[in-house]
Amino acid sequence: YRIPDVTLVNQDGKRVEFQKIINSDKPVILDFIYGTCTTICPVLSIGFSHFQKKLGAGAQDVHLVSISIDPDNDTPLVMKEYLERYDAQPGWDFLTGNRNDIILVMKAFDAYVSNKMDHYPLTLLHAPGAEKWIRINELLSTAELMKEYKLLQQK
Repeated sequence: YRIPDVTLVNQDGKRVEFQKIINSDKPVILDFIYGTCTTICPVLSIGFSHFQKKLGAGAQDVHLVSISIDPDNDTPLVMKEYLERYDAQPGWDFLTGNRNDIILVMKAFDAYVSNKMDHYPLTLLHAPGAEKWIRINELLSTAELMKEYKLLQQK
């Protein structure tokens, strides 16, 4: 994937360079969600929450990134409340930005949907310095996500 050089905004209203997040020294697990979703997104987010709990102190060693597919409505306040609802721990960021930048990010990961109602479960995993990503186009249990994460660490 070609990561676009865009600046996004996290749940604290802080501007972040997306490439720096992706190319950090931590593994990244990424999904695409929106704050008012009542179908797929809660399931993905419960998975991230349980994953962090299962890792315990090790949760600091991986960066969970949720990208908003509804940047018109997902403000930092909406995203912060969303993360609080799922008991997100430090290391899980919910990012939004202007619509054009979000579209660039979605297209970069072959995850673009023109209508948020058409979104699908997608989880992407990336090891630091790796060229390739692991792409999973289905809902994952916490155990399955943990297994994929451990495989990622072995590469």
